[in-house]
Amino acid sequence: MTATAPETRSVVVERDIPHPPEKLWRALTQPHLIEEWLMKNDFVPSIGHRFKLRGEWGGVLDCEVLTIEPNKALSYTWNFDHDDAAYSLKSVVTFTLTPSNAGTLLRVEQVGFRPEQKQAFGGAKAGWQQFLGKLEQVLARPE
Repeated sequence: MTATAPETRSVVVERDIPHPPEKLWRALTQPHLIEEWLMKNDFVPSIGHRFKLRGEWGGVLDCEVLTIEPNKALSYTWNFDHDDAAYSLKSVVTFTLTPSNAGTLLRVEQVGFRPEQKQAFGGAKAGWQQFLGKLEQVLARPE
């Protein structure tokens, strides 16, 4: 008998952003810009780099860069340890950039939510909408 991995859910958000992939890539990979739309961080765009995202709510996410394809794809772990296992989260966030007629189609996918993590799943669905709204504001500023 083989053991099967527990079923997990994912959050997917897609937005057509009226900017070229290169501009979007900068906002996804430069720490001072990441802080403006996501969280305080010590991100370095290098595979294997471990970094922290520090939320305004006081939480700290442990992350590690998994994939870097400039102007195309970025992924990293998004792990939150909590005393209560129901609130601990081990997930991966992937940003995929595809050139579009409007500029860039940005696809954000966060995978790894266990079925009982309804609150975390709902929080991620709402949170990514807010984060991407802030990202669009950062991108809309004149350079």
